[in-house]
Amino acid sequence: MFARESFKRTLGKITGIGRPTARSAQATVRPRRAHTIMFEDDGSIPNNPRLPLIHYRGVVRLGDADDPAAVFEELFASNGWKDSWRNGIYDYVHYHSRTHEVLGIARGNARVRFGGNGGKVLELEAEDVVVLPAGTGHQCLSASKDLLVVGAYPPSGAYDECAPLPEHHARALKSIPKVPVPAKDPVYGADGQLRDLWRAWALA
Repeated sequence: MFARESFKRTLGKITGIGRPTARSAQATVRPRRAHTIMFEDDGSIPNNPRLPLIHYRGVVRLGDADDPAAVFEELFASNGWKDSWRNGIYDYVHYHSRTHEVLGIARGNARVRFGGNGGKVLELEAEDVVVLPAGTGHQCLSASKDLLVVGAYPPSGAYDECAPLPEHHARALKSIPKVPVPAKDPVYGADGQLRDLWRAWALA
């Protein structure tokens, strides 16, 4: 699937076939209330001590889009969240300590546990978006065969991949607080809920 989706993405960027404009991608967004979840450090997965995970249910109207992943790519990029990829979600617990991450479900469904082994399992479906603050553990427990996820990152920060290891945990405790709140919500842009929610939590 990864090779096929990579080819489709490259072809779309070269030819423009099946790719929406930024404006048309933004037009797919529905008004949705953000669901937030805070996770505590469990000793292996640091999670984020000040910022909650944000889950938007059914927020992007995909309909019969020729390339649903491209809708998420254009939407995220138009709001400054780039370096996107298409794939699934790893079936082992991991986290990123130097950047936040957004996941858009372009196709299929999955049961994903966030926050480490003692965290919370979310049932994710096509059109959902989850925004993970730096440090948030995530692991796919099960998924439909057609699962397709688009991930992206804000401009500030740097990608890393951490495991539930003592040395990773120790480094993460130093790097997580340095990751700034993004200027824009990956779905709603400058006027989105993420910025206000994360700033409110950070200042609490």
